[in-house]
Amino acid sequence: MVFEKIKEILAEQLDADPEEMTMDTKIAEDLEADSLDVVELMSIEDEFEVEIPDEEIENLKTIGDVVEYIQNNMP
Repeated sequence: MVFEKIKEILAEQLDADPEEMTMDTKIAEDLEADSLDVVELMSIEDEFEVEIPDEEIENLKTIGDVVEYIQNNMP
């Protein structure tokens, strides 16, 4: 469920095809997200009620990284 919701958010914000996204999809490289896009992606924080510190954002390279972080930090 987390994966599907994150794909939906990324697809909407980055105008990408969710059907092509996998856990290994690289946010910056494969989805062509720049640093501003990454900041805007923090609507993911609102959706899952999880705060992602700025220093952690740098470590979230793939969709799988984001899913894992969310699952490990959900209230």
